[in-house]
Amino acid sequence: LMSKGKLNFDPPVIGRVFSGIQPTGVPHLGNYLGALENWVSLQNQYSSVLYSIVDLHSITQPQDPKLLRTNVLDMVASLLACGIDPQRAVLFQQSQVSEHAELSWILGCLTSMPRLRHLPQWKMKSKQKNEGSVGLYTYPVLQAADILLYNFTDQVQHLELAQDLARIFNHRFGDFFPEPGALLSSTRKIKSLREPSAKMSKSDPQTMATVFLTDSPDDIALKIRRSVTDFTSEVTFDPENRPGVSNLVSIHAAMATITVEEAVSQAMGLDTGAYKRLVTEAVVQRLTPIRLQIEQLRSDPAHLDHVLAQGASRAREVAAPVLKEVQQRVGFC
Repeated sequence: LMSKGKLNFDPPVIGRVFSGIQPTGVPHLGNYLGALENWVSLQNQYSSVLYSIVDLHSITQPQDPKLLRTNVLDMVASLLACGIDPQRAVLFQQSQVSEHAELSWILGCLTSMPRLRHLPQWKMKSKQKNEGSVGLYTYPVLQAADILLYNFTDQVQHLELAQDLARIFNHRFGDFFPEPGALLSSTRKIKSLREPSAKMSKSDPQTMATVFLTDSPDDIALKIRRSVTDFTSEVTFDPENRPGVSNLVSIHAAMATITVEEAVSQAMGLDTGAYKRLVTEAVVQRLTPIRLQIEQLRSDPAHLDHVLAQGASRAREVAAPVLKEVQQRVGFC
């Protein structure tokens, strides 16, 4: 997707990029390598970048209000610590920009219940609970509103509903919304340290499975030391046949900013036990400044609130004219 060697020299691409992340507290290593590291790079590549903490989406599942508030601030602190710069990117809380909910209602009136019922998100999540809330049923419409509100390229894979609704709106009310496209990261997916066939997850019941950005060096060392590998001592990269060892190689390569081939080369002559110590060093070195920055930012919630307030104001500067034009075309004003 991008060349690190060009980031400091090429002018930003004219265009807008948006992505959202749910306020589930401090991110884990998979979040960092799978998305946040790329978010930081995109700040240097595009002229307009918006990142939203999508708390409206989060309440489609029951939330404890106090914990949700804490999780929002923890996510802000984590994003800033990872390198999101409020001067180069618009960082805001979704619920503070009412245009998201307003456009979602309008778009909801342009789609049908059968269309939503057949979306894979509803099939998967409703099956888990047998039934779900109206918000869970319609949250893809809110996601479409997120996408269309900023007329941007989005960093999500499932854009079919947003594309359909853009076409429906344009057909009924005249060309207005450009068809959104996806901007996908090529970063490797980081797997669970205890079950390398599954992705790393915050909800994993096994405490040794997930490395969080705020883990201490001792915590990181323990989790990596107990990570699942196999009975072959040599380090190779073979995700299909050796998923556990290959996951460690992916983590090492990403955290040391080297290729997988270079990581395997550095592991030559080491057994998996010794290699785990090498991986630990790379992870600790990369995450320690982030952890310390998160701790500092957490101690100043007023500053975090100020960042969100400024971000919401800047997001509304983009969103309000779009919603105004939609309202005029629909006949509201």
